[in-house]
Amino acid sequence: QVQLIESGGGLVQAGGSLRLSCAASTRTFSVDTMAWFRQAPGKEREFVGNIDWSGSYAYYADSVKGRFTISRVNAKRTLYLQMNSLKPEDTAVYICAGKRSNADSYDTWGQGTQVTVSS
Repeated sequence: QVQLIESGGGLVQAGGSLRLSCAASTRTFSVDTMAWFRQAPGKEREFVGNIDWSGSYAYYADSVKGRFTISRVNAKRTLYLQMNSLKPEDTAVYICAGKRSNADSYDTWGQGTQVTVSS
């Protein structure tokens, strides 16, 4: 069974940093497009950004551009989200997801890790 397991969440003050990790058990990780989403209480799930299979190209939502960085280490089957200059509005459950590069939608999802930013 394919699994994505996030870790690294926690409580941080505004302006601080956190690095999230997503460990994948899928053998196709190295060829999959991977992404981070987030969901705050009472809100729709929001796309944060994604990265291509090689790690060469990453795309970010405007709300996090310049503050967040997505990276991956295929040999470790691990996806990362470096979050800097955190704001209270970044508080959410952060979820990693994966899909084949030519697929239309993400079909593998983790359970998420909570990030709380205090003001």
